[in-house]
Amino acid sequence: MNANTTWIVIAVVALLVIVALALVAGRARGRRRQRQAEQIREHARLQAAKVERREALAEETAAKARAAKAEAEAKAAEAARLQDRADAHQTEAASAREHLQQQWDHADRLDPGADKRAGRDDPNTAWSSEHYDPTTDVQAVRHETYRGAPE
Repeated sequence: MNANTTWIVIAVVALLVIVALALVAGRARGRRRQRQAEQIREHARLQAAKVERREALAEETAAKARAAKAEAEAKAAEAARLQDRADAHQTEAASAREHLQQQWDHADRLDPGADKRAGRDDPNTAWSSEHYDPTTDVQAVRHETYRGAPE
């Protein structure tokens, strides 16, 4: 063989070795990328489970918040209703007190010489008719609230 042929054979063999090394390196890089992708996928699966738990917790917390808000609104409505009721009772009491004062004044005008303090010191005298009124009797109100009617 001549020298040129030898150099051509050496060049072809070197080229084949380089191509083989490139193929081996490419395959190794491909396997390394596959392993890396699988690790990323596994990490993503774990993170997805954590995210799902967080979403479930967020939904549960939101449901609790809605329930608490509804309860607060119901309590606010009940408080407003009770305040209206208290205002009505206060108005009725003021009206009754004014009417009572008019009765005292009328009695004093009819009999100016009578002891003006008689009967006014006894709180049961002025309010005895309301003592048995179910709207002002606490026990009766409780029974109405819990049993539907007073005992």
